[in-house]
Amino acid sequence: MDTTTLRTFIALAQIKNFTKTAQQLFVAQSTVTNRIRDLETELGKSLFVRNHKQVELTPAGEKFLDYAQRFIALEITAFQDLQSSSTFAQKIHIGSTNTIYECHLQKSIRAYMKRKPAVSLNITISHTPEMLRSLQDGLLDVVFTYSALYRDGIICKLYRTDTLDLVCSSADTTYARGIRKDDLQKIDYLFCNFALQGVGLYIQDLFPRHHRFPMEIDNSTKLPQYLAEGLGYSFLPHSLVEDDLEQGILRSVPLLDFAPPRVSSYYVTRSSASLPNDLEKYLLK
Repeated sequence: MDTTTLRTFIALAQIKNFTKTAQQLFVAQSTVTNRIRDLETELGKSLFVRNHKQVELTPAGEKFLDYAQRFIALEITAFQDLQSSSTFAQKIHIGSTNTIYECHLQKSIRAYMKRKPAVSLNITISHTPEMLRSLQDGLLDVVFTYSALYRDGIICKLYRTDTLDLVCSSADTTYARGIRKDDLQKIDYLFCNFALQGVGLYIQDLFPRHHRFPMEIDNSTKLPQYLAEGLGYSFLPHSLVEDDLEQGILRSVPLLDFAPPRVSSYYVTRSSASLPNDLEKYLLK
């Protein structure tokens, strides 16, 4: 199989229509049909369920889509590394969750870039499962995540330990003296499932099973501006809201009869990864 066929398969999986996929790829519809037929013949599996207007992936197609996307990503990385070899002494691929990047990592990266202009850094902001899979595939050299990964060939180190603050607008003094666990159900809580493993489950369990939140979002760095405008409360890592607390934009609500667990983040890399000697020092400080 070649990458052109894989790209066609990925496009059809996303667009779900042969005609529109052909238009998107600037080829005849018969070309798309033939590429998919040849791929299914080579794999010995049906990848799509076809109907009159659109197609859907079969279970085999769902499974193969992940491999196809990783293969294309590896191809892109290989070409980028080869083409940049004459310009930069080395290229390092770093993955991070958005919260870790915004709170800690970007400062370290800026400092490193000033000291080491000959090293090219490729930064990927993504979700943990995809990044850890890319790390094991060799597409990423280092990952910063809230999930520890311990297995052969992998180095996992504690990166940061943070507290969680229940924060709201500084103008909101409703619970100035503190809040009890039972009172959480009375507030407008803006829920963020920021993938903090057990911590995220702990926060979810503070509310009734089918509790309806005024807002749910999967990126915690977007919440402070909502809180600053008095739109509710939320538990956020202290490092994320530290500046807003110091400037009096947000206020931390005292917790009277409960305390959330601390948040741990991790530095994960392959033991075989070829990293500059001083890169880890910059990233982990």
